[in-house]
Amino acid sequence: MTRDRGQVVLLAAVVVAVALVPMALAYAQLGYEGGSDDAASAPGVDDARRALSASFTGAVVETDGEYDWDERAAAVAAVRADLTDDVARVEDAAAAGDQSLVVSYNGSEATGWAARNCPGGRGRAFGDCTVRDGVVVQRRGNETAVVAAAFDLAVVAPDERTNATVVVRAV
Repeated sequence: MTRDRGQVVLLAAVVVAVALVPMALAYAQLGYEGGSDDAASAPGVDDARRALSASFTGAVVETDGEYDWDERAAAVAAVRADLTDDVARVEDAAAAGDQSLVVSYNGSEATGWAARNCPGGRGRAFGDCTVRDGVVVQRRGNETAVVAAAFDLAVVAPDERTNATVVVRAV
């Protein structure tokens, strides 16, 4: 009798597994991405984030090892100046796609990011992080390392409006 019960349970498990295959295929074909209603993954925001991240990384490379810690304001100014044309291109690209995009720096988000992500306490390898004009810098030795920047993105399309805040890091 217990052998028959085991076979019935096994048969039921096979039936359930077979029934789940078409559901899994249908789910995969829908292309659902969890949290797609999140503003940070709205149309235009992902493209802007990727473009800003690449531009930021390029700007950081230009400043790497060039500024002492007491020249951190100049390092931030150089990164922001280097990003100016790229930010304009990102905004113009959105306009070509029937959207309006406005990019601005977000100092309070950068401060929050620095508090959450920069190491603190005894035994840390680098100095504290400081935020200047939406850009996070950190003292490494006596040099200024540009670490991250926070941006507000305002996207307006014919049928929706999205506001998002993104933080990009040097890769």
